[in-house]
This record gives sequence, structure tokens and C-alpha cells, in this order.
Amino acid sequence: MKVLLISINREEMNMRTWPLGAACVAASVEHAGHTVELLDLMHAGDPIASVRTAISEFHPDVVGVSVRNIDSQKMSDPICFLESAREIVAELKALTVAPIVLGGAGYSIYPESLLEYLGADMGVQGEGEMSFPDLIDRLAQHIDLNGAPGLYLPGSGLQGLRRYEKNLDRFPLPNTKFAADSVFGGDDFWFPVQTRRGCPMNCSYCSTAAIEGCLLRKRSPLTVVKWITELVKLGLKQYYFVDNTFNLPPSYAETLCEELIAASLDIKWRCILYPVNVDEELIRLMAAAGCAEVSLGFESGSELILQGMNKKFSPKDVNDASDLLNKCGIRRMGFLLLGGPGETRGSALESLRFADSLKLDSLKLTVGIRIYPGTSLAKIAVKEGIIAAGDDLLEPRFYMEHGLGDWLKETVDHWILDHRNWLR
Repeated sequence: MKVLLISINREEMNMRTWPLGAACVAASVEHAGHTVELLDLMHAGDPIASVRTAISEFHPDVVGVSVRNIDSQKMSDPICFLESAREIVAELKALTVAPIVLGGAGYSIYPESLLEYLGADMGVQGEGEMSFPDLIDRLAQHIDLNGAPGLYLPGSGLQGLRRYEKNLDRFPLPNTKFAADSVFGGDDFWFPVQTRRGCPMNCSYCSTAAIEGCLLRKRSPLTVVKWITELVKLGLKQYYFVDNTFNLPPSYAETLCEELIAASLDIKWRCILYPVNVDEELIRLMAAAGCAEVSLGFESGSELILQGMNKKFSPKDVNDASDLLNKCGIRRMGFLLLGGPGETRGSALESLRFADSLKLDSLKLTVGIRIYPGTSLAKIAVKEGIIAAGDDLLEPRFYMEHGLGDWLKETVDHWILDHRNWLR
């Protein structure tokens, strides 16, 4: 089968991105014996024209459309990205009789409502490397699609339960040709690397479980480092480990750093650190392996609010981790989520003062929290009458503690004026 995969994301938002998820699926489809083309619309001056050219030149039997971002996640300026996605799907349906299959992180959060909204033929929720090749084989052999893992059909719902691969090494990493075709240049581009999937932390507002599941699954650190070694040959020197929690489990993180050190790759990288189980040995290994920047998603400086978010750390844990990173010369970027359940003027000011005390290199502040389906925050919002029980939440909805919105926005704006390295 000839398979065209299209990454429709064109939003850079906080950073420039490369379609890692679509490239991983492309690698698995190719490994299964099919011919694959990957079209990354991030580069396209005219996305519709690029789609037309790809269809006319490649003549695919199946088209996969990867949906990464749904909206801007900003309560003050909510921008929905789905209209352009719907235009691309409509154009595809006019150009080809090949089935149009949705997938990607954004799709996995809203499998039924997004399938209906975009008007595609079917959609695959979850791990595309497992489910998409299975679907292609069924289509090629004209086998009944009932039971296909993670597959949604319009009006019929889920056809087969999602499956997760415990051993991620069974999935091939993207062929470097996909990277070569899509690589950005410049100091602001960090190539994404994922070593683990799934997150058991169950933060109250997080959509990761809908995308990757709750079970933490890993690739061999040696396999990852060998892949990065091949990417370095393309001239890529900066990497972003997009794992939700780089330091969990600590033993895995240490082994990965040791493999990077042994490879002597002369690279820089950034990651996301969960501020528990952070000791000086790990941070020193990270620095020696090339870690230049860490994102500390501590979200609040209030013990009470952290408990409400189901965080497993305290402000002291955040402070200790921040001190270790600073001691080892690793830049620190922090994140605050303000306005969630239980937030008060006192707790918000406590968070702002706490963030100020850390003396971070940069801080991203979010006022109002995007509500995602299936989360604890969504249940609270329903109970409080902020959203209806049947709201699919495809249209951006936000939680803001009652009576706090205007004051919180003005207060954050005031603090930002005095902190040039703070941004919204």
C-alpha cells in the first residue's frame, strides 16, 4: 500500500516543532512493508497547494492526517486551530478516494468529536505505530474493521480497544531521511526525542493519559543514543527530550545520561523535570551529558494548591531541585498555572513570590486552566456548573476560580512588568 502521512501542525507557539509522532508512525508503516511519504506542512508556504501536489504525484492508497494542536490554550486569547485542519481534510476528500485517517496527540483527546468535526473517514486513537499498520493491513486485505485497535468510525464509535506496547524498542525509530527532509536550522530549533511514554502521575488537569496512557513504558537508552548519533551526522546539535518526566525513574535517567556521555556527541539538550527524586548525582550527570536547560513544571508555590492538582512534590522539593540545577550551570525555566480549584488571592500571591524567590532564568505564567475531557478538573468543572456534563470540550473551555479572574490577570500583568524574563 502507498501511504501518505500529513502533519498539519503549523503553530510554533512557544517553540518550533518537528512532527516526531507522525515520523514514528511512518517508520512503523514502512517497516511493515508499505511505501510511505511524510508531508510536513510546517514548511509549506501554501498548505493546500502542497497537499494537491503530494496527492497528484504520489497517488496514495491511504492518507493519514496527524492532528497535534487543538487550540492556543490561552484563556485570554483562545485561538482554535481546527478550521484549517477541516479545510485540508475537505481538500483531500475532493482529491482522492483513498480513506482519510486521523491520528496524533490532539486527535487522541477527542476521538469521536474531532472525527465528526473534521469529516474524515476514520480515526486512530493512541499508539499509531501499533494500530495504523494493523488498519492498513485490514484495508489492503478488505478485512472487517470491527476489532481494529483504537479505531473510530463515524457514528459507530470505537471498533476495538486501544493497545499499548510495553516494550517501545519493538517500534522502529524514524528513519533519518524523514528528519533530513524536515529539519529546521538556527539556534532556536531543538530536535524532539522521546524515550518514554505514559505518565502515572495523574495530575488533575493533564491530558497525557488520553494520549499515551498511564503506564510508563521505555526505550533502551542505548537505542536512543544510537539514533541521536545518526541525527548528529545530519548536523543536529540541539535536542529536546519531550518525555513528561525525564527524571522518572531516576535509574533510567542516569543510564541515559551515562550513555550520552560515553558517546561523546558534543550536543546540547533540554528536558522536563518532575521535582522529586532529584539529587546532585543525577544533575551532575545531566550537565556532563549536555543538558543546557530544564523545564520545571511546578505550577504553584502553594502547598494546598499543589495537593489539589495531585502533585507529588512540595515547594521545598522545587526549591531544592532549582538550587541543584543552578549550581551545575543548567538554565531553569518555570511554569505557573494560576486560577485553578481552590485558588485564592493569597495562594496566587504565594505562588508569585515563590517563583520570584527561585531566581529562574525564565518563567511562563498561565492564567486559567484549559479543561480536558476525562480529567479530575473536568469533573470539578461539571460539579460547579462551569461546563455541562455532555460538553465534549473540543471548543476551548477554561477553569477560573470564581471571582478571581480580573484581579488575577491584572496582578500577573503587574508582576510581569517587573520581571523581563517572565512571559504569558
